[in-house]
Amino acid sequence: MISIAFPEIDPAAFYIPIPFVGWLPIRWYALAYIAGLLGAWSFILRMLKTDRLWAGLPFNGKPQATRDHIGDLFVWAALGVILGGRLGYVLFYGFVYQPEIYLESPWRVFAAWEGGMSFHGGAIGVVLAIIIFARVNKLDMVALGDLVAAATPIGLFFGRMANFVNGELWGKVSDVPWAMQFPAAAIRAPDGTVLSNPARHPSQLYEAALEGVVLFAILYVLIHRFGILKRPGLAIAVFWAGYGTFRIFVELFFRENTHQSLFGGAVAMGTVLSLAMWAFAGFFFWYALYRKGPALQTQ
Repeated sequence: MISIAFPEIDPAAFYIPIPFVGWLPIRWYALAYIAGLLGAWSFILRMLKTDRLWAGLPFNGKPQATRDHIGDLFVWAALGVILGGRLGYVLFYGFVYQPEIYLESPWRVFAAWEGGMSFHGGAIGVVLAIIIFARVNKLDMVALGDLVAAATPIGLFFGRMANFVNGELWGKVSDVPWAMQFPAAAIRAPDGTVLSNPARHPSQLYEAALEGVVLFAILYVLIHRFGILKRPGLAIAVFWAGYGTFRIFVELFFRENTHQSLFGGAVAMGTVLSLAMWAFAGFFFWYALYRKGPALQTQ
C-alpha cells in the first residue's frame, strides 16, 4: 500500500527561555487560536467598512456594530472559546467516557494543558458571550451573531490545521494515494515496538477544507453577492447548517471513531452534537425568513 509519510512537526512552534524555570513551549495549537481570532476580527472589520452591505433596511446605512464594539467583543469571545471549549470537552467527553479522572481529581477540569478542547463547547461559550455583550451594549444579538458566524470558518481552518500538525483526530484506514501513517495511531507492543500502523485518511485536512475554506466561501458569496446580512439570523443559520453537514459527512465516512463514540462506537459524539446544530439552523432560518419583528437598533 502506498502512503505519504506524516510530516512530524514539533507541537511547539518555538520556545521562550524563562529564567530559573527553563524553556516555555509556544504550541502551534495556541498560535492557531490566536491566528483564528485575529483573522476573524480583521474580516469583520472589513465587512463593517463595506458600505453596500448596510445600505437600505434594516440598517439604513449604519452597521450593527462599530470597530470598538468588535474589538471588545473579541475579548469576550476569546474567553468564551477557551472556557467553553474546555468545559464542553469535560462535560461532553470527559464525564461521559472517563468520569473517574475528574471525580478523583476535580482540579483536572481546568487542566487544558493536558489536552482536550471541544468545538461545540467553545461555540456555546461564544454564543453566551455574544448574548451578554449585546445586552450590555444594547445591540441586536442576532445581527451581531451573523458577523461572528461569517468569520468563524477562519478560526476553524487554523484549528483543524493545528490538529493535523499535532497528528491527532486522524482518519480511517485507507488506500488512497494521499493516505498517511500517523505515529500516534500505531498499535504498539508493551516495549514500544510498532506492530501495525496502516495508512489513514488525513481527515483533519478534509475538515480544514470543508469547515474552513468551503464554508467561508459559501458565506462570503451569500453576504457579498446576495446581501444575507439584511436578514438577521440567516448567516447564523447557514453557518450552523454548513458546519453540521460537513462535520457529520467527514465523521461518518473518513474520520476514525475513537473511544469518544456512542452506540458501541457506531456514532461519534461529535456527530450527535452536530445533529443538534441542524435544529439551531432550522430555528434561525425561520427567524430570518418568516419572523416579523421590530427594526434593528443601529449605532
